[in-house]
Amino acid sequence: MIKREKVKSLLETTEFDREVTVMGWVRTFRNNQFIAINDGSCMGNIQIVVDFNQTPEELLKRITTGAAIAIKGTVVESLGKGQKVDIKASSIEILGDSDAEKFPLQPKKHSLEFLREIAHLRFRTNTFNAVFKVRHALAFAIHQFYNERGFVYMHTPVITASDAEGAGEMFKVTTLDFDNPPRTDDGKVDFSEDFFARATNLTVSGQLEGELAAMAFGQIYTFGPTFRAENSNTTRHLAEFWMIEPEVAFADLEDNMQLAEDMMKYVITYALENCKDEIDFLNNRLLEEEKSKPQNERSELSLIDKLKFCLDNEFERLTYTEAIAILRSSKPNQKKQFKYLIDKWGADLQSEHERYLVEKHFKKPVILTDYPADIKSFYMRQNEPDAEGRKTVAAMDILFPGIGEMIGGSQREERMDKLTQRMDELNIPQDELWWYLDTRRFGTAPHAGFGLGFERLILFVTGMTNIRDVIAFPRFPKNAEF
Repeated sequence: MIKREKVKSLLETTEFDREVTVMGWVRTFRNNQFIAINDGSCMGNIQIVVDFNQTPEELLKRITTGAAIAIKGTVVESLGKGQKVDIKASSIEILGDSDAEKFPLQPKKHSLEFLREIAHLRFRTNTFNAVFKVRHALAFAIHQFYNERGFVYMHTPVITASDAEGAGEMFKVTTLDFDNPPRTDDGKVDFSEDFFARATNLTVSGQLEGELAAMAFGQIYTFGPTFRAENSNTTRHLAEFWMIEPEVAFADLEDNMQLAEDMMKYVITYALENCKDEIDFLNNRLLEEEKSKPQNERSELSLIDKLKFCLDNEFERLTYTEAIAILRSSKPNQKKQFKYLIDKWGADLQSEHERYLVEKHFKKPVILTDYPADIKSFYMRQNEPDAEGRKTVAAMDILFPGIGEMIGGSQREERMDKLTQRMDELNIPQDELWWYLDTRRFGTAPHAGFGLGFERLILFVTGMTNIRDVIAFPRFPKNAEF
């Protein structure tokens, strides 16, 4: 195997007049003399200078956009503008041809919609090189954050018989014959004949299993794929996405909020420090995009300003009840500019309300707590009714600029009687979750946790506006391409 040098290290080199081998894909080839190649190690290309008089014409014709090539040559100081280093080629080998007539990525700007249609090739563009380098860095930072704090990383099951969210929008997992499934006496599908001998689904959350582990290890986190069969064709929804879900024993809502704030600041700082080139590129890309928008639709903050906005401010903490009062008296609500008007306590907040609180009212990230029990999940700890007799739970949502809800979590209901009463109210069968209830039977303790949709975090840190552009091969209604 020939030892090759990466484009990234060559662009940073100060050692000239030495022989190197570099391999990559052709981005451009100008005047039969200058080849720009990229090997994925960074967004920058390195320029190869070819002596076309000494290079066979047949070989020159094969140096086309998208072709993979190997270059042997000498590192020299560049005479051109925009780069410090060139490689003066002594030999060129074509590793893989690319038909220039058919290769869909030409040296021009392509729309994101078009690139989604060729998601198998879009990694080769600067935009997606940057996005997925940032995705990698954020994933690493998540693991590093929890590892430094002594958390145990748990792999919770992808196939489950429980619906943690109670939403019912789950993908079924079965080996039964769709055309002729076994039936019970009353005509229903007989899942006792299925592989797992019961109805099973792809998971929507690892939380319930995470709680079991937290009751032994004290603090754990999950980081894995989750699935939701929600028929939503929006820029914010995927059928397959990744979730980070910590669970901490002996913790209350206050501890939960602090952990979430610390984590968000840690991973954003890590990305800024370790993906400077990528974030600078995405920041400039966003600034160019903003220029084409009407003045009133342009963002007040650049991407980098938005990231620093979250680092430089303590997150504002207030209750749902306080937020409703602010929203009801707000100008957009009074002037009927909100699509969903806030007219009463108990309303489920929409993205437009969450963004108003963050971007207009407080001008900092916001943590909302103590939501109405009726709009939250069964496992959230029930608060004492307020002065007006309204029932709330110890829930929290963290709201970010441009996104709205970034994190959702709660202190969990550790009291057996309260939990089973709530399950009965919502018709959640206790016998199906006997194992979950065992944590309340044997050594129950206060505990708390939250969920962070990883793709939403990447949307925020990259400034991308469609969630399908921050996951390699997006899954959504009517699409499972690649």
